[in-house]
Amino acid sequence: MTAAIRNDSSIVAVALDRRGYDIVIGRGVLASLGSRIAELRPGAKVFIVTDANVARHHLAAVEAALARADLPASRMIVPAGEASKCFAVLQQVCETIIAAHIERGDLVIALGGGVIGDLAGLAAAITRRGLDYVQVPTTLLAQVDSSVGGKTAIDSAHGKNLIGAFHQPILVLADTATLDTLPPREFRAGYAELVKYGLIGDAAFFAWLEAHWRDIFNPAAGSSAREHAIAVACRAKAGIVARDERETGERALLNLGHTFGHALEAACGFSERLLHGEAVSIGMALAFGFSARQGLLPAAEAARAAHHLAETGLPTRIADLAGELPDSDRLMELIAQDKKVKRGRLTLILVRRIGAAFIETGVEPAAVRAFLGEQLAKR
Repeated sequence: MTAAIRNDSSIVAVALDRRGYDIVIGRGVLASLGSRIAELRPGAKVFIVTDANVARHHLAAVEAALARADLPASRMIVPAGEASKCFAVLQQVCETIIAAHIERGDLVIALGGGVIGDLAGLAAAITRRGLDYVQVPTTLLAQVDSSVGGKTAIDSAHGKNLIGAFHQPILVLADTATLDTLPPREFRAGYAELVKYGLIGDAAFFAWLEAHWRDIFNPAAGSSAREHAIAVACRAKAGIVARDERETGERALLNLGHTFGHALEAACGFSERLLHGEAVSIGMALAFGFSARQGLLPAAEAARAAHHLAETGLPTRIADLAGELPDSDRLMELIAQDKKVKRGRLTLILVRRIGAAFIETGVEPAAVRAFLGEQLAKR
């Protein structure tokens, strides 16, 4: 992870036999979108799904790139925010795709962050029994995590991402220049998913992030730290997805912090009160804290992980939430809806040290409830 940083674009391959695809990473690669699609699907029509915020900054550039490749394009702009990951908006997207005469040989472009990637990907998975799609992630969170691996979903009243499908894209194009338009809070939230790869299985990468995170947040002219970090994260995820596409084993490690985080998001009503990456940051700090409480790792390791997250401006405690805090009963009720619960017993991603996460099945809910009670008492 300490190899020389490259200045050109990087291509990371996701090796899934005939369904494999490339992740193209670099500054300015958006201009090549049309030519890359034309090479993959000659003569295809394209349907773009994006949100109002992203459209303002990047839709014109995408449409221009498609036009240069003579690719006919139509589009739908949905409201920005997690609330769009619902049945009503999914139905509108599917119906609009059909009305635009997008056929089985055509494709969908998901232009935006994780919400758009999940929504457009699920629409592609189910419309006409399956359309190809391309991920064009415009947030750090989407570039390092949600655009890669084929997980698509909308939310349920019972929890996050409970209605969805595995549906791999045919291309991911991550233009790091799109990150320049992100509000600082959105960028910071995405960093939580970036640092996750170091915490899960790469202690050297975590140490590199501790030293270089400021360059990632505010890259100096000519610095490629941001592109390097995104490529490292994408290579890590691509390897895991290739080995465990359907999350029957190793891929579950990517859920570090997510069981706690998803419960906190649901408790906050999937609102701007708590962004997904912020929830993951708190969740990872809780996972490290719970691991330490169980005697699995030294408390100093848990403190180091939490310190780095806090140093970048991310929340690390339930008490960091604005407004009324959920109680432990409510959080346990939401955790019980987690997709990793089996016969009432929890599966958590815990850690033995930074860079050494593991899957712990059969965690007693009573132990988690007691731990959450302790954390809430620290408010």
